[in-house]
Amino acid sequence: MITSLDHVVVLTGDINAASAAYQTLFARAPAWQYSGDGADRVLFTLDNTTLELVAPNSDGANADRIRAVLTAQGEGLASICFRTSDIAKMYRRLDRLTLKPDAVAEVESRDAISGATLSWKRTRTATEASRGVRLFFLERDKERPLSVRTTAGSITAMDHVVVSTSDPERAAALYGARLGLDMALDRSHPDWGRLMFFRCGDVIVEVTHRPGKLADTSQDRLSGICWRVADIDATHARLAQAGVDVSEVRTGRKPGTRVMTVRSSTCSVPTLLVQPSAAP
Repeated sequence: MITSLDHVVVLTGDINAASAAYQTLFARAPAWQYSGDGADRVLFTLDNTTLELVAPNSDGANADRIRAVLTAQGEGLASICFRTSDIAKMYRRLDRLTLKPDAVAEVESRDAISGATLSWKRTRTATEASRGVRLFFLERDKERPLSVRTTAGSITAMDHVVVSTSDPERAAALYGARLGLDMALDRSHPDWGRLMFFRCGDVIVEVTHRPGKLADTSQDRLSGICWRVADIDATHARLAQAGVDVSEVRTGRKPGTRVMTVRSSTCSVPTLLVQPSAAP
């Protein structure tokens, strides 16, 4: 029932600074901007998913909740949202699997620039049922506009989002058996622990287990994003010239790939860029 990873949410205390930072990182313009329910939101839609920046902008329960999360955890990756073609069926499955979904809500937003509207239906699991990771599920019948590329060396798409776990068997059961994502890899190594890949459309949900790394062994956490680029050397040069703190380009773990780490301008989201291996 899950067809893709619809979007990820990054919380920030300054929507303008965060938007500017991601415009620099992506070399793409925001695709959608709107305010409501106590928050300002800016969306960047790439070739296979969307990054949504969220910042509190007023008083009220939702703005207070966002501020509380920012106070407790700081800026960073806050939730992931899967896309489904049938939200009612998805809700029934989540309910049967004791993931305690919220009632399905209907939501609409209007872009502050174009005036266009989008609507969708969504639900979410109880955070304690998903081991601390906020998981949302969304049905929409209309595609978002893509973020326009502003210069060469832009980010093209998401490669994977990382979930760190202290209990790989429970995590495998959640993302594989219960949510129905296809496990594409399950590998262990004495140097870096256990690594599992779950396919979600054109994106991988990467679940990592490194013994002793998580202080709270009852909770998983979102711990990073990897974005794809077509020409990593061009992207490296562009970001370095813009004053972004980036590592040198290096050989990736997957044969044929080249990667680099972005150490600033990400709202504290651990970020890797990868140039995929050439197709055979």
